Amino acid sequence: MPFQSLVARLPYPSFAVQRAVAIAAVIAQAGIGVTGSVVRVTGSGLGCPTWPQCVEGSIVPVAHPEFDALTQWIEFSNRMLTGVVIAVAALCVITAWRVQIEHPSRRRLVKLAWTMPAGVMLQAVVGGITVLAKLEWWTVALHFLASTPLVWLAVLLLRAFKEGDEPARWLIPDAGRKTLIALAASMWAVLVAGTVVTGAGPHGGDPGTHRLQAPIETLTQVHGGLLVVYLIVLAVFGLQLMRGQTPKQLWQRYTLAWVIALAQGVLGSVQYALGVPEALVSFHVLGSALVIISTATLWCGSRDRGPVTSATAPERELATSN
Repeated sequence: MPFQSLVARLPYPSFAVQRAVAIAAVIAQAGIGVTGSVVRVTGSGLGCPTWPQCVEGSIVPVAHPEFDALTQWIEFSNRMLTGVVIAVAALCVITAWRVQIEHPSRRRLVKLAWTMPAGVMLQAVVGGITVLAKLEWWTVALHFLASTPLVWLAVLLLRAFKEGDEPARWLIPDAGRKTLIALAASMWAVLVAGTVVTGAGPHGGDPGTHRLQAPIETLTQVHGGLLVVYLIVLAVFGLQLMRGQTPKQLWQRYTLAWVIALAQGVLGSVQYALGVPEALVSFHVLGSALVIISTATLWCGSRDRGPVTSATAPERELATSN
């Protein structure tokens, strides 16, 4: 394959480079959701009313009597950030591919890396549908929810760069594995409920956008109740960890999950009490990404796939010559 030969000519990425690329993927996948929330709370969602063009006949913002220049540029800037996310996703694939060329057994690493550009392209399509549907609340919800597994997969990719490819050996009791699955499921339930609350809330992305006609108080209570469920499952998981020889690092990740989830709950309560101010909405979206990251980190820390293959070609040649 011509492209593979080009990748093979690239320098072998050090562990620092691999880590940096994967961290960039986590930040990019989480960040695009936060910038999307800025578009929504500033009412800029239809600043560019067509897709993939901004306005009819131009892919970039132009003076238009119907659309404010600032809202055009806010929406257009968010679209341009998608290009940055794609570039980071491409770097993930190239980095993982270069590692696999040196270590052919690392197919899982490459598969995880490919989920980054594939997911971004899917997000671009969903984003286009969202614009064409004039920001109907359920399309905005799907647009956000499509990002959540990409944040999770980016964390798994970061872990994959640092671990081997042996079958997963769980470091927690069998019952803990089921609880961990329930924890992930409850986390996504909280996220889904959050998008429904948003659909009925005051920030629709555009003043003329249809909103979900449902009592916001009831939806908020459901959303908060599901967070309580997440915390109860997290507590049960902690009790199960006490039954085994839990590594110190896993306890640290468990503690971090508690801190982030509680902080997110407090932030959500304050946000609701203050009447959902714009800035707090974006911080709450950031908090959602951090909950995903901390839960995925806890998931990764609960199993071991052995040491990563670390010898690069130059290192092996040096070892052979000695």
